[in-house]
Amino acid sequence: MGFNVVQTLPEEKWRRFVEEHPQSNIFHTPEMFQVFSATQGHHPTLWATVDDEEHVLALLLPVQVTLLGQSLRHLTTRAIVYGSVLCAPGAEGQEALAMLLRLYKKQKNTSLFTELRNLSDLSEIQPTLQENGLIHEGHLNFLIDLDLPVDKVWSNIHKSARRKIKRAMNKKQLEIEEVHHRSQIATCYAIFQETYARAHVPLADHSMFEAAFDVLYPMGMIKFLLGRVGDIYVAASAALLYKDVIHGWYRGFDLAYSKYLPNDLMVWEILKWGAENGYHVFDFGGAGKPGEDYGPRKFKAKFGGTLVNFGRNTCIHHPLLLRLSQQGYQLYRRFL
Repeated sequence: MGFNVVQTLPEEKWRRFVEEHPQSNIFHTPEMFQVFSATQGHHPTLWATVDDEEHVLALLLPVQVTLLGQSLRHLTTRAIVYGSVLCAPGAEGQEALAMLLRLYKKQKNTSLFTELRNLSDLSEIQPTLQENGLIHEGHLNFLIDLDLPVDKVWSNIHKSARRKIKRAMNKKQLEIEEVHHRSQIATCYAIFQETYARAHVPLADHSMFEAAFDVLYPMGMIKFLLGRVGDIYVAASAALLYKDVIHGWYRGFDLAYSKYLPNDLMVWEILKWGAENGYHVFDFGGAGKPGEDYGPRKFKAKFGGTLVNFGRNTCIHHPLLLRLSQQGYQLYRRFL
C-alpha cells in the first residue's frame, strides 16, 4: 500500500481521524486551525500522510508564529505544533509519520525551529521522531484527575491552598462569571495583557481570543471566565474543552487585587465545574523544564495534580539565526 503526503484534507476525514484517535487533543481539530488562521502573526499549515484509499495515517499541524512583526520576521518566526503529532497505531502509522517528517524537513522552512509540544506520552513514537531530527528534552506538566466526586477533587488540593480558597469564598467579594458576549473578550484580553507584561512574556494578538470566541464558543469548546470585585474586573481565564479534557489555556489577574486571591479561586472554579460536568482531566498547560526554577510550577503543584514529563521535541532549521534571536529575546524581555 502506498503513502502520499498532502497539505490539505477533506474536513470530514480530518475530523474523523482526530475524534477516533485516543491521544488526540483540541489542537488537532479543524476548529483550532480556524482560530489560528484568524490570528494576526499566526499562520497554521497542515501536513498529513494518507494511504491509497485516502485514510489519514499521520497528522502534523505546525503554526508559524511571528512575535515582532514583518520587519523582524526572519529572527522571530518559529513553528509551534501545539498538540504535537498524531499517527495511526502500529508500524504503518510510524512509517507514515517518518515519511511526513522527512518531507517536512526538506521544505524551505522560514521558521527558526519547529517545536512539538507533547500533551500525552509519546514514548512509543519517540524513536521515529528523534531519527528524523526532532530532539527530545524534558518539559513538565500537571494533570488533575476530575473523574472523582467534587469533594475528593477538593481534598486533593493542598491544605494551605484550600485555606486560601475558603477565605476568598467566605469574603464573597470576588464574583466569578462566565463570558457569554463577544464584547467581553476585550476585558479578558486587557487582564491577560497586564499579566503577561508583568512576566515579560509576549502575548498573542487579541484577534486570537476573538476568533476563539467566534469559532469555539458556539460549539462548547471554550470557557471564558471573569472575576469581578464590585464593578472592576480583576481576573480572567480561558480554558479549552475537548472530549473529556479541560486544557488551561490562558489565565491572568490584576496584581493590585491579589488580596482577594483571584488566581486560586479561578482555578478552583474551573476544577469544580469540570468535575460536575463529566470531564476527566484538567491539563494545567505546562510547568517548565525539569531542574528549572519556574515560579508557576509552585502555584500549580498545590492543586494536587500528577506531575508528568511528556517533554517537547525540537528541530532547529537555522542554528545561527536562532542564537541571534535568543540573545535579542533576552534583551527584549529585560528592557521592553
